[in-house]
Amino acid sequence: MSPTFRALRTFNYRVWAMGAIVSNVGTWMQRVAQDWLVLTVLTDHSAVAVGITTGLQFAPMVLLAPFAGLLADRVSKRKLLIGTQAAMGLVALVMGLLVVTGSAQLWQAYALAFALGMAAAVDSPARQAFVSEMVAREDLSNAVGLNSASFNVARIIGPGLAGLLIAWVGTGPVFLINAVTFLAVIGSLLRMRASELTPADRAPRGKGQLREGVRYVRGRPDLVLIMSVVCLVGTFGLNFQMTTAIMATGVFGKGSGEYGLLGSIMAIGSLAGALLAARRERPRLRLVVGATFAFGIFASISALMPTYQLFALSLIPVGLSSLTLMTSANATVQLSVAPQMRGRVMALYMAIFMGGTPVGAPIIGWIGAAFGPRWTILFGGLVSLATAVVAGVYVARKQELRVTYSLAQTPHLQVRQSHTAREAARDRMLADQAADTRSAA
Repeated sequence: MSPTFRALRTFNYRVWAMGAIVSNVGTWMQRVAQDWLVLTVLTDHSAVAVGITTGLQFAPMVLLAPFAGLLADRVSKRKLLIGTQAAMGLVALVMGLLVVTGSAQLWQAYALAFALGMAAAVDSPARQAFVSEMVAREDLSNAVGLNSASFNVARIIGPGLAGLLIAWVGTGPVFLINAVTFLAVIGSLLRMRASELTPADRAPRGKGQLREGVRYVRGRPDLVLIMSVVCLVGTFGLNFQMTTAIMATGVFGKGSGEYGLLGSIMAIGSLAGALLAARRERPRLRLVVGATFAFGIFASISALMPTYQLFALSLIPVGLSSLTLMTSANATVQLSVAPQMRGRVMALYMAIFMGGTPVGAPIIGWIGAAFGPRWTILFGGLVSLATAVVAGVYVARKQELRVTYSLAQTPHLQVRQSHTAREAARDRMLADQAADTRSAA
C-alpha cells in the first residue's frame, strides 16, 4: 500500500474513514446552508449576524473543552463519540424541520448553533485523541493527515452540492440530509473491533486533574508556541466559512451556487496539503511556522483579487497552506504528549484553536461592515504574517537553527540545527516512544 494511505491497513481506522467521509460531506453542506440561511433568509445580508452565529457555534469550545478533555481521558472514547454524534444529528434534524415548515427565526438559528457547539465541544477532543487508539504510533501522523484529506474531499463535494440544493429546494433539506449522515459515523463506531483498539490508561478520578493538564502544557514551551500560533491564526485568519460568503455577495455580487463553489475550490488546495501531510512520518515545529507564514502571504493576496475567477483560484494555495498548518500542528501535539494526558491536552488545543472564533468572527464581521469585505480576509492574513515572524524568531533561537543559502548546493536554502539541539530533540522523541510503549503494555 502507498505510504500516503498506510493507516488504512488497520481495519478499525478503515471503517472509521468510510463513515467519516459521508458525515463530513453533510457537515460541509450544513455549514454553507447555515451561513446562507442567516445571511439571505433570516437577515438582509447581515455580516454581523453571520459572525454571531459562527461565534455562538464555537463558544462552547472555550467553556466546555477542559471538562470534555478530562471526560475523554476517563471514559470510553468510542462510546462517548456515539453519544455526541447522535446529539449533533438531532440538532441538524430540528433546524431542518424548522426551516422546511417555514417557522425558522434568527434567535432559533443562534440557539441551535450554540447547541451544536456544545455537542461538538465534547466530541472534538475525544475524536482527536481516539485516532491514537485506532492506529499504531508510527501511523498516527499518517492517520491525522488522512482525516484532514477526508475532511477536504468532503469540502470539495459538500459546498458545491449544498449550493445547488439551496438554489433548487432551499436550505431546509440540506440540514435534514446532514442529520442522516451522522448515522454513517455511528454505524462505523459500532462496527469496530473493540479488541483491536489500544486505549490509553484512563485517568483516575481525583481533584486537580484539570489543573494538571494546564500545568503540563505550561511546562512545555513547544506546546505553548503551537497553541499561540493556532489561536491567533484561528481567531482572525481561518474564518473562510464566513468571509467567502461576504466576498461572494458583497464584492462580486454572486449567489449561493458561486458561494458554494468557492468552498470546493479552496478544498482542492486543502486536499493537496492533507495528502502531503499524510506522507510525513513526524512533522516539525518549523513546518508549523513556515505554513503560518505562507498562509499569511496567500490570504493577503486573495483579499486583493479583482475578479471572482481570480479570487477563486487564489483560494487553492490558501487552502494548501492553511491545511498544512492545521495538520502539522495537530500531529506535532499528539505525537509529543504523554498518552494519559492526550485527551486533556487535545481539549486545550481545540479550545484555543476553535475557541477564538467567538471573539474573532464578530470582529471580522464588524471589520467587513466598517471597512469593506476585502478586509475580512486581509486583516487575518496580516495577523498571520506577524504571528509567523514572531514564532520564527523564537524557534530559531530555541532550536539553535542556522539558515544558509547557496546557488552551488541543492537544496539552495538549508536550515540546520546545532548538534546539541539535535541530541536534545532525539532524547525527547525516545522518551515519548517509551511512554507510548508503557501505555500500550
